[in-house]
Amino acid sequence: MEKIVSPKNERIKSWSKLKTKKNRDKMNLYILENWHLIKEAINYKQNVKTILFTEKQYDLHFKEINNIEKYEIIIISDEVSLKLGSTTTPQGAFAIVQLPHIDNDFTKDTVSGKWLLLDNVQDPGNIGTMIRTADAAGMEGVVFGEGTSDIFNAKVLRSMQGSNFHVKIMKYDLNDWVDSCINFGIPVYGSELNPQAIDYNTVKPINDFSLIMGNEGNGMQQSLLEKTTDNLYIPIKGHAESLNVAIAAGILMFSLCK
Repeated sequence: MEKIVSPKNERIKSWSKLKTKKNRDKMNLYILENWHLIKEAINYKQNVKTILFTEKQYDLHFKEINNIEKYEIIIISDEVSLKLGSTTTPQGAFAIVQLPHIDNDFTKDTVSGKWLLLDNVQDPGNIGTMIRTADAAGMEGVVFGEGTSDIFNAKVLRSMQGSNFHVKIMKYDLNDWVDSCINFGIPVYGSELNPQAIDYNTVKPINDFSLIMGNEGNGMQQSLLEKTTDNLYIPIKGHAESLNVAIAAGILMFSLCK
């Protein structure tokens, strides 16, 4: 079993570059931290290329890896762990994973089901919370629109807590997605308060729909607002001016998925 102790090792320097989207796209790989997430990736048949452990983490987890011989396992030093990690105190378990293929062909089957669409949502914590909630609510998947933080950003991966392996995660032009829904008679709900918006409690749950959540500060882009079937609002009973986008998304998803 290979052991790497120097952060200056060429493979380590190359993998550490996966912290940026540019290099993830260039190398067609991303780096996954934390044994829980690695195990979820393995269990859900992700294309894991290499697993790296500090000695302590290897001793804790190697018995949990099914078919261990199919993976390249590398033991690393704490210094290498710090080089690869995206936090000040990395756990010491990493996986190098191939980026999944994203199909860009639209059909009715593509947009059928219950989908959450993220329009220029930028906070990794909000994104992760929404994806975990979409998973819990029984949604088909989540579509990352233009301006939304990268799916494979380390903070987004951590905040999703593995739910990205349980639901479909896609990246599309949301205008094209919404146009396809309209063509196939699938309703699209926006989430901006305006004079035409309706109380979410008045919308009956259905099997096929898309729900759009907009940017934390600016809301949905105008081109999408003009295409929605309806825009929904959540009545606020107290004195708060608005709800956090992830909280609002959770309320809407669970209501529409009853």
